[in-house]
Amino acid sequence: MKMNPVGRTDMMMSDLCLGTMTYGTQTDPQDAFAQMDMALDAGINIFDTAEMYPVNPISAQTQGRSEEIVGAWAKDRGTRDRVLIATKHAGNGIKHIRDGADITAQSVPDAIDTSLARLQTDYIDLYQLHWPNRGSYMFRQNWTYDPSKQDRAKTLDNMAQVLEALQKEVDRGRIRAFGLSNESAWGTDQWLHLAQAGHGPRVATIQNEYSLMCRLYDTDLAELSVNEDVGLLAFSPLATGLLTGKYADGAVPEGSRKSVSSGLGGRDTARAHDAAGAYVAIAQKHGLDPVHMALAFCQARPFMGSVIFGATTADQLARIIDGKDVELSQEVQRDINRAHQAHPMPY
Repeated sequence: MKMNPVGRTDMMMSDLCLGTMTYGTQTDPQDAFAQMDMALDAGINIFDTAEMYPVNPISAQTQGRSEEIVGAWAKDRGTRDRVLIATKHAGNGIKHIRDGADITAQSVPDAIDTSLARLQTDYIDLYQLHWPNRGSYMFRQNWTYDPSKQDRAKTLDNMAQVLEALQKEVDRGRIRAFGLSNESAWGTDQWLHLAQAGHGPRVATIQNEYSLMCRLYDTDLAELSVNEDVGLLAFSPLATGLLTGKYADGAVPEGSRKSVSSGLGGRDTARAHDAAGAYVAIAQKHGLDPVHMALAFCQARPFMGSVIFGATTADQLARIIDGKDVELSQEVQRDINRAHQAHPMPY
């Protein structure tokens, strides 16, 4: 398993990351434990979770369950020192999380308190802000995103205060590194400048959506990642299952993401199915599993820190692990480039 640095810290992470979004909803604890055992045995050393997920579906009853399951596994197996645990502070807009309030210097220690309790640990390896207070163009909001109403001074003041709060947590030993999620190039650059000015820890990673079908990151953020050593943690590298081919011809497999989220978070469009079909056809042409091809494409990107995949079942995880060392030929990459030009931004 290839290992990549976590920003400019002394930590190293595997280039595949086990995502735990389905734990406690679609995936029960027994299957989740089996998945984490399998992932660790395969050399995957970073598990990503969150205090809540804004999908799958949003529920006060399931909030925090993924953290609880990851923590219970690490305690039961005695593996805490063998894995990097990444979790997230939820952003604003979710009423059952701190009444939907912004991320602030005051919310940071409280959120870490509750995450540590659920994870049954004394420290978090990578603590991420799930989305920025000012909004984000992620989650299909790029079609209508308008930053012109932002208050720049207020934004920067909040960032500085949050960084200072995060530094206190680093000093207390409760977090080891700080990351962003659903951020822009401008936002990431401001966090970096504020850290350089002495307000707090330097951004180590950024977790944004990235796949064969969602390549917004390839421009400004890619350049920032490479030059500033802020690796991408790519979520939805299989485009919520579209790139597996399982939704072809209108199929909705039982227990699939589409069976619980009919629109696939805005990805379920005619153009998306056309694009997915093109990529699946490339994999078939070259004798590759489309899952392996999609993940290998992401793993090989020059700005990649780790590719976060989710598996509803242990059988799905076994399929992913089988392709963990796949490398794509120049011929495959050329075909992928042609498909990308023919199907840009399909959702």
